[in-house]
Amino acid sequence: MLSRCDVHLCGEPCGILAHVDPLGIKGTYLFNPRVHGDQRGSFHEWFRDDRLREHLGHGLNLAQANCSVSARGVLRGVHFADVPPGQAKYVTCLRGAILDVVVDLRVGSPTFAQWEGVRLDEESRACLYVAEGVGHAFMALSDDTMVVYLCSEPYAPGREHGVHPLDPELGIEWPAGIEPALSAKDAQAPTLEEAHDAGLLPTYQDCLDHYTKLGHPR
Repeated sequence: MLSRCDVHLCGEPCGILAHVDPLGIKGTYLFNPRVHGDQRGSFHEWFRDDRLREHLGHGLNLAQANCSVSARGVLRGVHFADVPPGQAKYVTCLRGAILDVVVDLRVGSPTFAQWEGVRLDEESRACLYVAEGVGHAFMALSDDTMVVYLCSEPYAPGREHGVHPLDPELGIEWPAGIEPALSAKDAQAPTLEEAHDAGLLPTYQDCLDHYTKLGHPR
């Protein structure tokens, strides 16, 4: 979707001309902002709550902002939280590049156990929105990669979970030639089947009910 571009009173272009692509997994969107560059550098708007509302029917309840710096090959995820309330994320890469992956962990979803990956990097400045109940993971493709993401809920250890990112059942195609480096916690995460059998995964119906409560049309 293209939206009208205008200029701030300070004379800087606002950069809101953005193309928004829904991914194949319900509740995930890729935002490609317009980046304005000249001899001074560049300027872009990487988050606009009103633009998010156009697609979700609701804004992002900003409860926490995270920043991670990773060496090449660092693999974080697949992370998710109990729904409700879950934890929606809005992710971008400020330095370097990542393969950002979403996994549908919502039991009963038409795309359950499917994954989709997009590249986020310092050149495109693309951003990814991940709805509650959808698993999230990323691999750093370069050293000193910096990722920031906005969260709809604060971190709550008691309702945070993970699925092993190298689980063959998921079959995520991480970049060849890069040795994945996992935290001890992620390396010990259950497989998708184990998480399902343990009752850790959110249900699609609970997620739909939660989205409706937030204002997202079914």
